[in-house]
Amino acid sequence: MTATISLPALMGPFLDPLALAIVLGGTALAVVLRTPRHDLGRAVGALAVLTRRPWSADETLRQIDALSRIADRHGVIQLDRSIIRDGDVAAAAEAIVDGHGPDTVRRAIAASQLARTERHLAAADTWISVAEIAPAMGMIGTLVGLVRLFIVMTDPTRIGGAMAVALLTTLYGAIIASLIAAPIAGRLRRLARIEALERSRLERPLVAFARRHQPRLRAEAA
Repeated sequence: MTATISLPALMGPFLDPLALAIVLGGTALAVVLRTPRHDLGRAVGALAVLTRRPWSADETLRQIDALSRIADRHGVIQLDRSIIRDGDVAAAAEAIVDGHGPDTVRRAIAASQLARTERHLAAADTWISVAEIAPAMGMIGTLVGLVRLFIVMTDPTRIGGAMAVALLTTLYGAIIASLIAAPIAGRLRRLARIEALERSRLERPLVAFARRHQPRLRAEAA
């Protein structure tokens, strides 16, 4: 009869509460101390986008066309009544309604995109910090385990626990860095690059929109 080994029995030797506490607790504390609170929130919130498809500008471009038709029929003042969820389009529409020209609209779009890129990179950098800190905490845990090992060498029953802490902390640090934090950071940076590239498609139609409707706005004001 073939013996079967359950998953808990298989993973049991690789689980140590003290080693986990040293690596996870130390990494979390170090990240909290070096990262602004709002960036921590963004890093946690960014986990929700990992499984989403990369951002595409197609739907936003269709909304720009719809806003342009509204302005053609009813005047640009009607843009204030439109629901615009995209930050770049909202910034451009506000500038157009206020009577600003294409150059101002271009600057508004650039400022909105820069702020968004900074937020995305801040979230990715937080996970990069986790990838950098976790192996260091693993080495600290190894040193703690070695110290305990030297202390309990006269008691053979406690040597195994000390050695487990020394080895498993290094293992935990490597797993957290290489299999969790670094892939998350890489995925977030890739999504940010794709979105930045897609959003560059918005500038031309929005600037053309501003150029086309600026004279109309002046006529309406007169």
